Amino acid sequence: MPMPWTYRHASKEWRAILDDLKERMGLVSDNSAYTAMDGVLQVFRRRLTAQQGLAFASLLPSIPRAIFVANWQIETPPLAFTDRQSLTDEVKRVRRDHNLTPDNAIEATAWSLRRYMNSRDFERALTQMPQGAVSFWHVDVDDPKEIEQRIF
Repeated sequence: MPMPWTYRHASKEWRAILDDLKERMGLVSDNSAYTAMDGVLQVFRRRLTAQQGLAFASLLPSIPRAIFVANWQIETPPLAFTDRQSLTDEVKRVRRDHNLTPDNAIEATAWSLRRYMNSRDFERALTQMPQGAVSFWHVDVDDPKEIEQRIF
C-alpha cells in the first residue's frame, strides 16, 4: 500500500489549510489561524468520548489530527453541545491572552478542513457522534464545490 498523501505531503497540505483559514477568517498570521483552529478542535473534542474522538481524528489531515489529540485529557467526561455563539465564545477562551479568533472560527475551520477530507466518510462519522456534531461542522455554501476535497 502506498503511503497516504497526508503523510507524504503533510507540510504542503498544512500550508494550504493555514492559508485557507487565514483567508476565510480575515487573519494575517499563521499563529492566529493555528490558535483559532486549535480552539475549534478543542471545543469539539470536549464533547466526545475518547473512542468518538479517535474515530473523528482518523479522518482529519495529518497535522490537524495531531493538534486534535494533543494534550487531550480523556478522563474528563464529555460536555453537551450548546448553541453556536456559546461554542464560539468557548473557542475564544482558549489561550485567551494570545487569541484573535473571529466570530466565524467554527464555520471557517469546518469550511477549510472539509476541503482536505473525504466528505462521505466525514458525514458518515458525524452521524455516529453526539447530537450537535453535525451542526457543529455544518457549512452553508452557495456552491458545494467550494468544500469538495481538493487533494486526494
